[in-house]
Parts: sequence; structure tokens; C-alpha cells
Amino acid sequence: MVARTINEVIEQLEDIISSATNTDNRIGYFAALYYKVTARVRDGILNNEFEDGPRMEKLDVIFANRYLEAVTQYKNGQLPTGSWQIAFEGSKKSSVLVLQQLLLGMNAHINLDLGIAAVETAGDQDIQLIRKDFNAINNIIGSLTGEVIAEINRISPFLSLLGLNANNDQSILIQFSISNARDGAWNFAEELFGKKGTEYTNCIAARDTSIRKLAEGLLRPAGKLIRFTVWIIHLFEWKNPRKIIQTLYKAKKTFIRVATIPAS
Repeated sequence: MVARTINEVIEQLEDIISSATNTDNRIGYFAALYYKVTARVRDGILNNEFEDGPRMEKLDVIFANRYLEAVTQYKNGQLPTGSWQIAFEGSKKSSVLVLQQLLLGMNAHINLDLGIAAVETAGDQDIQLIRKDFNAINNIIGSLTGEVIAEINRISPFLSLLGLNANNDQSILIQFSISNARDGAWNFAEELFGKKGTEYTNCIAARDTSIRKLAEGLLRPAGKLIRFTVWIIHLFEWKNPRKIIQTLYKAKKTFIRVATIPAS
């Protein structure tokens, strides 16, 4: 069911989280993070924090509906975009770290979906008019990702083996940074803007192909050493999806900047 308002988006996210919690489905990990992002945007709109509140809600709803549609397609046995398909495949594997699963969702949603949502929000208007709103969503994602990473350090007590902890914002596992993903997504939006018909769909398909490759690298990191390190971390990571979802969903606010290797 397509959400029409930000409150409807939040309701659908809560349904995904509730269902995932009850069925021990790891798809709830990213949903818990995304719920926080959407709730923060809603609060910002109510507090008049954005340049254009109604336009921000429109952008957020269009953006969120791409994720909600992908989840529905996945649950119905249909194929979502390639980048989301890899993310959902990761959620079915207990050996994939919680951090990896969150990054797979962020990869698909920022690097592919956000640019498309920006173009659809702009419509026939100059896309540059929504640049501030576009950046605002990314800033919220970045700050709340730091909040959740603080909780991941509890869920994955050996995560510091990858160089990621409260005192070190670098990690060899994270394959892109929020700021670079944002810039790449905006460049994609500018490239997509103005295209129609087959040219429009082909541009999205080409972008999805490149982002899927990045997702495959996140899901299956190259190098024996990093794969061994991930295996060690996994041995000591929490194994109960219900407990992990609840922990991510209720994470307290601690802001940690995430900066890493840019997406190409």
C-alpha cells in the first residue's frame, strides 16, 4: 500500500519492525534505523526546521515508498532492484554482520533511491530547488547512523577488530561514507533529471547495476584477512534477531560521524 503522508510511512515501518521482531527476521535491522530517520524528519517538519516543510514531506514519502515497495516485492517473491535484492539476501544469512546489513540497506536507499526520489519530487521544476532538503535528509541519516553504531558496539563486542568503535570512525569494512554517498546520489539525480521514457529507465538500470556491484562487495568483502576478521566478530555477535531489532529500535542518541571509502 503506497504511503501518502509521513505518518503513514511511519505506520508501515512500525508494521515491518513488529512483524520482523515476531518472526526473528533480520530485515527488521534496517527498518529500525529507517524508522528513526523518518521520525526525525517528521519532527523537523513539525518544528519548521526545513526550508519547505510540505516539500520535505513529499520528498521523504517518495523516498520511503521506494523502500516500502522493495520490501513488499521481496515478501511477495518478486524481484526488487538489484541493489535491494542483494540487501535482502544478506538479511537471510546469519553470518552477515549487523553492520553489514545496515550498510547494505543504506547503500541501496541512498545510492539509488534518493536520487530517483529527488527527481520525482522536483517534477517539472528546477531540481536545484530541493538541494537543501536533499542534504538535510542525508545529514539526518548520518547522525542517526552514528547513534545506531554506538549500539552495534554492544551487539558486536569485537567490532573494534575492524577499527570501528566510539573513538575511531574509520573502518575497512564500510565501503562508502554518508557524505560521498550523498554527493554521488545528487550527481545521479542531476544526470537522471530531464530524461523521459526509455532513456529514464535505462539510466536507473545502469545506476542500479553499479550500486549492486558495490552491494556485493559489502556482502562478501574481498581478502582472506578481512573475511577471517568478520568470522571472528560474528562468533561473538548477538545471535537473537528479536533482541537486536529491539536494541536498534530503542538506541539512545550518541552522535558519531561515519567517514570511509567513497562509492564510485
